Amino acid sequence: MQQSPEEARRDAAEDAQWSRPECQAWTGTLLLGTCLLYCARVSMPICTVSMSQDFGWNKKEAGIVLSSFFWGYCLTQIVGGHLGDRIGGEKVILLSASAWGFITAATPLLAHLGSAQLVFMTFSRILTGLLQGRGTAASVQLSALGVYFPALTSLLSQKVRESERAFTYSTVGAGSQFGTLVTGAVGSLLLDWYGWQSVFYLSGGLTLLWVYYVYRYLLSEQDLILALSVLAQGLPVARHSRVPWRQLFRKPSIWAAIFSQLSAACSFFILLSWLPTFFKETYPSSKGWVFNVVPWLVAIPASVLSGFLSDHLISQGYRTITVRKFMQVMGLGLSSVFALCLGHTSSFCKSVFFASASIGLQTFNHSGVSVNIQDLAPSCAGVLFGEDRSTW
Repeated sequence: MQQSPEEARRDAAEDAQWSRPECQAWTGTLLLGTCLLYCARVSMPICTVSMSQDFGWNKKEAGIVLSSFFWGYCLTQIVGGHLGDRIGGEKVILLSASAWGFITAATPLLAHLGSAQLVFMTFSRILTGLLQGRGTAASVQLSALGVYFPALTSLLSQKVRESERAFTYSTVGAGSQFGTLVTGAVGSLLLDWYGWQSVFYLSGGLTLLWVYYVYRYLLSEQDLILALSVLAQGLPVARHSRVPWRQLFRKPSIWAAIFSQLSAACSFFILLSWLPTFFKETYPSSKGWVFNVVPWLVAIPASVLSGFLSDHLISQGYRTITVRKFMQVMGLGLSSVFALCLGHTSSFCKSVFFASASIGLQTFNHSGVSVNIQDLAPSCAGVLFGEDRSTW
């Protein structure tokens, strides 16, 4: 009996999924990649106070440098997700990591090119945001190849079984907390011993080593060359597939996902960017390794727990949508309560506790709206995830 087109597509999608050993290898590799991405991303917040002293920046100028990352980041999501859907998320991730690793390692050199350090630092942060946000077409491809999270979403939606998706995504997502933890701990020591430049050299250098490992052991050179030629020529690698934007945006679930991403981002990135400055100014005698480490140390097991709990509840018969909503209530609602408490205490210990609880609970978003995008539209998860994150 001949298969229907829908059954044929379903069988093809299942054949393209990773085997268990492949899934384990890629999960570990992507966990490390996410860790290194956040090492590069939070290097600037960790070093802002020292750099402000060296370059004479005031609060406004420091804020411009910190926020400039998101100027590039928010503009680059949709096209990057589209590239992940079309040429393969793993290739886009590799190309993007190559570029942002180089820019991060070169940041101290850019700071000393001339007297306009603020301009050079703002430019480097915008470029880093572009690189961690997307890959574009045509002339911009060489300077901003690839995305990470939209490409990651595209990759996992195509390669991981639905029953294992939340745990895999939350495990990989734990790298964001682990990377922030590593940079907070090691970066604070490097900052005291060798100066702020060493933080950028380390995070950028480790990223480039990770790129070499992925290229050497996990990717086919032929596939990578094909992806590069596609980007250079602007040619499709598969049949043209239109994203049904009108149909998608008529669904309340899509708008709910967009506003959930927006709300989660506002809370998370404010804490990520300004928490070191908050503790340094509110508690001047406190040790940097405490407030730069403890909240993210709590978040790592919380992220893995959220994924395990989500998949366990689904395996016990609870509806997928019910589980996703429960995780989102924890990740947005309860975490926001602790974030509000953070601004209404004068105790250092309580501040660390509230920050840790808020950041830890925010990891439940990995098993909520982040993976729910893959449930709603697996065939165009990358570009849809990019659309959601562009609201950040």
